[in-house]
Amino acid sequence: MATTDIRSRIEKLWPKAHDVPGTHDFAPGGGLYERGDLYLVDGEVRKWSGAMEKVYSPLCVEGRDGQIAPRLIGHAASLDAQTAGEAMGAAVRAYERGRGKWPQMKVAERIQCVEHFAELMSGTREEVVRLLMWEIGKSRKDCEKEFDRTVEYIHDTVDALKEVDRSGGRFQLHDGILAQIRRSPLGVTLCMGPYNYPLNETFTTLIPALIMGNTVVCKLPRFGVLCSAPLLRCFATAFPAGVVNIVNGDGPVVVGPAISNEHLAALAFIGSAKVANILKRQHPKPNRLRCILGLNAKNPGIVLPDADLDLTVEQVVMGALSFNGQRCTALKLIFVHKSIADAFVAKLAAAVDALPFGLPWDPGVKLTPLPEPGKAEYLQGLVDDAAQLGAKSANRFGGLSNRSFYFPSVLYPVNAKMRAYHEEQFGPVIPVVPYEDVKEVLDYVTAVPFGQQASVFGHHPAVVGPLVDVLVHEVCRVNLNAQCQRGPDVYPFTGRKDSAEGTLSVGDALRCFSIRSMVAAPSNGANKELLQGVLLQRTSNFINTDYIF
Repeated sequence: MATTDIRSRIEKLWPKAHDVPGTHDFAPGGGLYERGDLYLVDGEVRKWSGAMEKVYSPLCVEGRDGQIAPRLIGHAASLDAQTAGEAMGAAVRAYERGRGKWPQMKVAERIQCVEHFAELMSGTREEVVRLLMWEIGKSRKDCEKEFDRTVEYIHDTVDALKEVDRSGGRFQLHDGILAQIRRSPLGVTLCMGPYNYPLNETFTTLIPALIMGNTVVCKLPRFGVLCSAPLLRCFATAFPAGVVNIVNGDGPVVVGPAISNEHLAALAFIGSAKVANILKRQHPKPNRLRCILGLNAKNPGIVLPDADLDLTVEQVVMGALSFNGQRCTALKLIFVHKSIADAFVAKLAAAVDALPFGLPWDPGVKLTPLPEPGKAEYLQGLVDDAAQLGAKSANRFGGLSNRSFYFPSVLYPVNAKMRAYHEEQFGPVIPVVPYEDVKEVLDYVTAVPFGQQASVFGHHPAVVGPLVDVLVHEVCRVNLNAQCQRGPDVYPFTGRKDSAEGTLSVGDALRCFSIRSMVAAPSNGANKELLQGVLLQRTSNFINTDYIF
């Protein structure tokens, strides 16, 4: 397709307000979403009467006056510090130093609450999917996938906890000491998810924290606030008062009362390392704070001379541009051997230019608008910087933009003098670096402050094997002839260096939000009789040999 045709389509990207399909809108007649003033504290869905924040969609519409502007889709509660403090207070009371109803509840009963929530959540699917589309610009197909994957994650977590509980149900005997070892909750937890997966990534910390017996204050991300509103009543119905508290507002205002409270036992945060460090420093007793963090990444793709170029291009396109590259697991820097670099870049540029773009509800759409204000300008700044230092957009349509939409740019040849080599672009720019010796790539991987994943494309065992042996000491997942990715959720998801603390797979997350506790006694007749009495009379929820099926 000619550049002029693409440019014309991009210039005409935004629909007239009355042309938005009603089957994909969240409010009749293009109105505002009216439940953004709700929040959840102490088991009560409350209506906020204070300051409100306007919520604009990254999707623009043309009004009756012919003006094109981001659509105002609703208002979100901007809670104050006092209200945020009430949320923290509710979580502290509900936990009650481990004596509250929730942490003392039997595992089977907590599972019932979580399963009840999943059932209620399933009934909100269409409303949540439409809000996700409008709030963060994600394609409808990907929004549906995010919702369904989240529900599936809840059920997988339940199954994993059953297995953990069964393994802790037996007594052990070593050196004359009889013991039962189980996992106990940490305490009050602060969960903060990211805007790119405001539902799924938030729940990958929220659900395991809850099901292990912790109480939670959840601070919603700055984009993707409204899509949580349909779930507030589900939380309030499924869980005891104070167990789940969901707040929104300016980060320093609403996070402060939680992170500065000595009763906060765990911080689950997915975002930037810079913000994580600021949060951790605010806790009055940092040695008591368990941190579960998913942070920055600059995942490299390493294309060896014998790589299958068609397969590699396919995986790089998916790895670098799924949800417009707005994923921590995205491929963010591609190293290609000089002997095949030109051929690879030509194929990659053609594949990127062929990607369908448009609005989230368009059939088959792969590229959509970006939710962060000013993101297109930032990406163009990376391209302009690279151009001044000798690189260019290798694809014909690279860098064409319209407000919040930015067509991906394949930057080539990129070198260490350019910003795109170092900065995590978190968007549709693909920097390609030619190399002669793979040592150049390994030097980069060693020096970069992040260490989440890497992808290796090639088929020679004598080359791939030693390369893997080095990479596994720098990153936590090496993908062979495949894009970087998180799933399946049963596999460990973590990182080295400034990329992560803790591991977020289904099973690992349960361990992150709990600690091994044990009851032990000398194995003599009196103690055996005591333990048998506790078991038979069911006087303890901790000491038991019940099995959950």
